[in-house]
Amino acid sequence: MTSSGPISGSGAFERPKANAESVGRTALPDGVAAFLEFVRVEKGLAQNSVASYARDLREFARYLETTHKPPEKISPEDLRRYLASLYRRGLSARSVARHLVSVRNYLRFLVREGALKRSPADAIDAPRMGSTLPKFLTPQEVDRLLAQPNTATPAGLRDHALLQLLYATGMRVSELINIRMEDLEPNLGVVRCRGKGDKERLIPVGKPALKAVESYQREGRSQLVKQPAADYLFLNHHGRRLSRVGFWKILGAYGRKAGLHAPLSPHMLRHSFATHMLERGADLRSIQLMLGHSDISTTQIYTHVLKERIRQVYQDCHPRA
Repeated sequence: MTSSGPISGSGAFERPKANAESVGRTALPDGVAAFLEFVRVEKGLAQNSVASYARDLREFARYLETTHKPPEKISPEDLRRYLASLYRRGLSARSVARHLVSVRNYLRFLVREGALKRSPADAIDAPRMGSTLPKFLTPQEVDRLLAQPNTATPAGLRDHALLQLLYATGMRVSELINIRMEDLEPNLGVVRCRGKGDKERLIPVGKPALKAVESYQREGRSQLVKQPAADYLFLNHHGRRLSRVGFWKILGAYGRKAGLHAPLSPHMLRHSFATHMLERGADLRSIQLMLGHSDISTTQIYTHVLKERIRQVYQDCHPRA
């Protein structure tokens, strides 16, 4: 997006016009809307990333309304008070850090557009975060989860294929629900998916998952599809693409049915995929490519998971531990 002129600092949080960028039903302030358009068009961020920015910056806009200060008047101390308010609401250090990143990038955008001379966020250090390890399921728990769908029904066939494919590939839920019919190559044993920044990658798929998807396509999907033009692989009962919320509900229900610890999230299956691959000898570089991580340092968290698992096995099994 090329701006027609600088965004006025005071106008950045004025009541938005009717055509302002919005997420959900609430319109966003004009300056935030311009920033979201910038990261969507020029930076090429995925829809989910743009929506995350929108949620964070709406919170920041509300806070600024309480201070009666436009962006060009806020100080580093104002930002520290804002972050402190997030902590008081019970947000974790990781969530507060994400809010700070959103605000910092937005204020830098205002500097770029000439609305600010300098960003007060540059003087703020990111919150220190503990090394929280990702949660994952054991292979036995995964087996119990995969056994839950009733494959005698179209929805059960779909759900079985969803769970099998998610565990077989370690995809993000947004990637899973956006798979189209032509993205699956059963003869080659791979699936094509589009990740963050609309980057495309090929992921190997095991035989059980391919068989589950084939059964769903042959016996279940035809019962769900309402229009011949629908080309998404996984459909809801309205014949439209299954939504993220819809899949979270499906997964949560099967997790409870399988007696697994709650809450069960799609990312837990992604973590399970990576952990189980590493336990069985896969190298980090291969796992990085399959997960779609841009930096291998993100993938290295699973080495810590494996070390913690080995330590726990030792404590549980050694007679003198």
